[in-house]
This record gives sequence, C-alpha cells and structure tokens, in this order.
Amino acid sequence: MFSRKRVAGRFLPALFVLLAVLISACGGSTGSSSAGTKLSDDKQIFVYPLRGISDVATLDPGLSTDTASAQAIQMMFTGLVQLDDNLKVKPQLAESYSVASDGVTWTFKLRQGTKFSDGNPITADDVVYSIDRALKPELKSTVAPSYLALVKDSDKRFAGKVPTLIGDSLFAPDPTTVKIVTNQKAQYFLDALTYPTSYVVEKSFVEKYGDQKWTNHLSEGGASGPFKLEKHISGQQISFVPNENYYNAKPQLKKVVFPFYKDAQTVYKAYKSNQVDLSGVPGPNLDEARAMPNQQYHQSPILAIYYYGMNYLAKPFNNIKIRQAFALSIDRDTLAHSIYKDRVAPTNHIVPQGMPGYNQNLTGPAGVSSTKGDKTLAKQLFQEGMQEEGYTTANFPQVSLTVATSGSAAAKNEFQYVQQQWKDALGVNVTINDEDFNKLLDDEVQTVGSAKGLQIWSAGWVADYPDPQDWTDLLFGKGSSNNQVNYGLGSNKTAVAQQANQDAMVKANTIVDQTSRMAQYNQIEQKLINDVAWAPTYQSAVSYVLKPCVKGWVDNAQNMTPPDDWANIYKTTDSSCANTNSYK
Repeated sequence: MFSRKRVAGRFLPALFVLLAVLISACGGSTGSSSAGTKLSDDKQIFVYPLRGISDVATLDPGLSTDTASAQAIQMMFTGLVQLDDNLKVKPQLAESYSVASDGVTWTFKLRQGTKFSDGNPITADDVVYSIDRALKPELKSTVAPSYLALVKDSDKRFAGKVPTLIGDSLFAPDPTTVKIVTNQKAQYFLDALTYPTSYVVEKSFVEKYGDQKWTNHLSEGGASGPFKLEKHISGQQISFVPNENYYNAKPQLKKVVFPFYKDAQTVYKAYKSNQVDLSGVPGPNLDEARAMPNQQYHQSPILAIYYYGMNYLAKPFNNIKIRQAFALSIDRDTLAHSIYKDRVAPTNHIVPQGMPGYNQNLTGPAGVSSTKGDKTLAKQLFQEGMQEEGYTTANFPQVSLTVATSGSAAAKNEFQYVQQQWKDALGVNVTINDEDFNKLLDDEVQTVGSAKGLQIWSAGWVADYPDPQDWTDLLFGKGSSNNQVNYGLGSNKTAVAQQANQDAMVKANTIVDQTSRMAQYNQIEQKLINDVAWAPTYQSAVSYVLKPCVKGWVDNAQNMTPPDDWANIYKTTDSSCANTNSYK
C-alpha cells in the first residue's frame, strides 16, 4: 500500500509509523461510497507523500533494496509476473507460463504488441537482458544474488566466472518467448520473479546511456509499467504521469506525486491542511484520526516483522547465551501496549501470522513461550555466557544499538524502553546510535561477513512474496546477501548446527508436498529463534487516513499497489481533496 519492503532488500522503514492493531480481513477497497462525480483530468493528481527521506535511493530495478525505491520503481516497471491484491501470482508482461516435466525449465509467452514508454517494442531479448544485467558483477547489486538465485548459474554470473547467462539459462528463441532454466525444482520460483530485480528494462535505452546514468533519462522512455517519470527533484519530490504505451488499462489519474517529508508529524499536518491525499497516523493523533468524518481512517494488516539483529561475528553476540539473554530481557507485551498503544502485535516469530508456514506452536529462545520474555532466565543465561567468554562487568564489551528513528517519537520511545530493559535485567549500558535510514541500509550491507560491521541494530522486514522461503533461506541461507546477522558463520559453538539448518533450508525449498514443506520450515524457524538469528519484537499493521475523494484504493497485506490497480483509482468531487495547484 504505502510501501513494499522489498527489502532487506526490502527493509521496511515504517515510512509513516504506519502501525495499527492487526485485523483479520485482508484486501478490499477502501474508497468511500458517495454521489460525488469524477473530477476533470486537470485535477486527477494524487499526492502520495514519502516520509523520513530526502530522495529515493535508486530507480534501477536491479538495485532496489528499500521500500521507497521499490515503490517508485513499481510505478514505472513490470515483470513477467506480479502479485495481485490477494498476493497470488498472476501473469503480467507474460500472457502465460508453464514448466516442463523436468521441473526446472520455465516457458513464458509474452503479450502481443507490448511497448516501452518510448514506443519501442518489449521483446524477449529485453527480458533476458534485464535478468542477466541485474546479475552482472559490475552492477554490484546486493539483491540480485538472492532474488535470482534460482536461475541456473546465477552465482557464476555474479562472480564473473561466466560472461552472460543468455544462451546458458536464459533464452529468447523468438521475440515473444522467454525460457528460464532453474538450478533446482522450487515451488516459489514465480514468487521470486515478482521482486523488482527481475523487472524488465529496455536494453537499447540502458545501453545508450550506460548503467550508471540511464535512470537520469527515464522521462524520455524506458518504462514498461503504468506510469513514466515526469520529474525527479532530489530533496523535493518525484512525480509520474501515465505511460500512454502501457499494455493494459491506462491509469485514470493524470499524475502521481511523491513529495519527500522529514517526519510523520509533518506529513500528518500536511494532510490536515489538504496538502497531501494520504498520511500515516502518528500515535498521539490516533484518536483524532479515528474521529475524522467520511471514513477517512483505515487500518490494514501487513506481513511485516520488526526485530533486533545481532552480529554473530561481533563480540559479545558471538555467544548464544548472551544473545538469548538480550532477547528474553524484552517485554514485548509492554512494548506493544505502552509504546505503540496496542497498534502492533507482540511476537516471537520470524514468519508472520497470515503467511503460509506460520507456526502457532513456535516458542521464543530457551523454550520461553510468553512474549513478555523472562528476565530471571535472561539473567541466568547472561551470567553463563559471561563466564564462558571470560567477561566481567569491567571488561564486558561496549554495546552500541544502531537505529533509524526518522523523526518518529514512538520509535525513539521504543529504543529508550528497550535500552532500559537491558540495563535493568542485565546491567548493560547500551548506547543508541540514531542515523539516517539509507545510512543504516548501507551499514547493514557492510555487516555481511564482517566482524567490524554493526553490532546490534533495529530493522524490519516485510514479505517480498507469500512463501516462508522469503523468511528463512533468503535471509539466513548460506551465501545470502541478506544474512546481515552472519548466521552460520564464525567460531561459536553452534556454527556447525546452524550450517546444518542452512542445509535444511535448501532441502525444504525443493519439497513438492506443501504440507511436508511447511512442516520443515517450522523446524527451521524454531532453530533460528533458539539461536536468536533475530530477536523479533512485533508484527505490524498500517493505520492511515485517506481523503474521501480518492476512489478505488485497495489494501493488501504486502503494502503494495499492483500495476493494474491504477486503472481503478481516481478522484471525485467529494470533500477534502488535496490542493494540487502547485503540481499542475
């Protein structure tokens, strides 16, 4: 809806502190019914603010790692397949797809007559070029090795051991046929292809301007999605207008503007003064938002988990008992109730509720089932870990928690609360390092495989696709670029067992029987939790306000707007639309 984490890749920065009580229903239109008539084309401008950033990090699908960038990219680019509002895979640029009896050879037939925004045809050559390009070592993509890992020899391409995958595992036998060979049978291959890394870019356009500069020229062409770039002003806004060559129903909106805002309160004030059409709801304003007339307040669950990550290669978190002590010191119930006013659900889970493979019988570290933690056990484990490592109060390593509050008062309160929890339970004085969100993303990337990276940090992950592989092997598997916690590495006592769990992930990915496959992921997740691969704290939802004049808006549990949904979104004469005169 507001953003798509891709991230880790898709790490969700809580762009508007969009947290609300989890509700059971997913999907459904949020536009209010009225007798209002459709506004004229010059007023069909949707103002969709992004908060906590001064610019999107990238517009290159091959490099997309954060939610704001992914949201902008999804306006302009599409892939062979996409997820719909019910998070089901559907054909997009592809008209149809099939897999051969070998289980690894996939054939996609492209729609007839598709064009890029500059009028040039979208061909199978563009598709295979896009996937191959995302893996080229010169691009230095941090996401392609993970999301395209199933493509045969993708690891060799990324390592520079082969010059191209075209003719190896990527084939374009004719302009409308794409064949992709995977390295194993995998139930989630189509789901992985819905991530922006495999979205189709125009080969001739990229080659004309070069890998580093082509996105500076997107107003000239190169887009395959429902919109094309109109204007990009760093520090101010990015805006989009309809792609007249889009192959499906065209957007009814004539412009979508993403203005950049400093913090949540500023966005909310802008909403109340009719400067934007939509806003997240900061905690102190929740009651006010709920009381707004004409059903402006909405809430929707999302598949997002917030957690604390600890670097296995950095002391003192190379010791499992110390990791467990830090995790068990946190009272998640009080955090959710007192800090977030019951707008989040406390959890010990990595795989969120609502996902296939959710394990309702999962326990926290050391068998603690309560989300309140266990401070007595935490103290015991901490002392045992201290003894194992030869630590005393005097020589215990300094601990720095790295966060990105992005101006959120609730986030600041959370980190101060957790800081105090660690002080009270363990006697550890943790310092807080609050940095820019994009800097935190970069620091997480630099932590992979490094003892000198981050020590402990706060982050969030929202589902890239509705499969537990996205929460296990993608995040903690051998060689994963998303394995910032360095699970399975180092010389800690459980490293060998962790590597066995990583092997189990690979096996689970290929199991055909879904019941057996989900049971295997349940076991994998429990082992991850026992070792505190993450210390999850809560599962989130979004609360937001939307102007009554906006019709056709649909929520889904992944917080994303499928490309064809834009054909159904428009503005009417109903009251309280944003003033868009400055954007005309």
